[in-house]
Amino acid sequence: MTAARQQRKRYRAGIVAFAGLLLALFAVPPAPRAATTEKIVVDWHTGLAIGGYDPVAFYTDGKPMPGTPDLEFAYGGAVWRFCNTGNREAFAARPDVYMPQFGGYDPLGVAHGVAVAGNPSLWLITDGRLFLFYDQDRLKAFTDDPERITGAAERKWPEVLRTLSP
Repeated sequence: MTAARQQRKRYRAGIVAFAGLLLALFAVPPAPRAATTEKIVVDWHTGLAIGGYDPVAFYTDGKPMPGTPDLEFAYGGAVWRFCNTGNREAFAARPDVYMPQFGGYDPLGVAHGVAVAGNPSLWLITDGRLFLFYDQDRLKAFTDDPERITGAAERKWPEVLRTLSP
């Protein structure tokens, strides 16, 4: 193979590698990340609390329901979405009742002094409070001993809050 041909081959390989890198970077958008520096879990890109799910629907419908952009309410530095006006009004009247416990952070993480964003698809209502969990294993661990974990998380929550933005 001539020197010129070898140089062209290396040049083409470099272009293919660069194109592959660009494709990898831009073909798949990054998953939305929840900010773990806020007192309430908020999506970095949208400013939505708990991924845009209606916090009241967990209680009324027994499942996570996505809220709509035309039914929003700003509270606690986050934007909350609702699936109907009744849910928005209920939340506006008593956000302390409907907000997820620990701002939407996983109670096991909080119990260990760490802010780990909960997932609205992994949830549980116990003692009238909504809890969100990072993964299925943490949800199961919580259901095995909710009183102990909640107590530990409540003791650690002020310390965790100090690590989060004002």
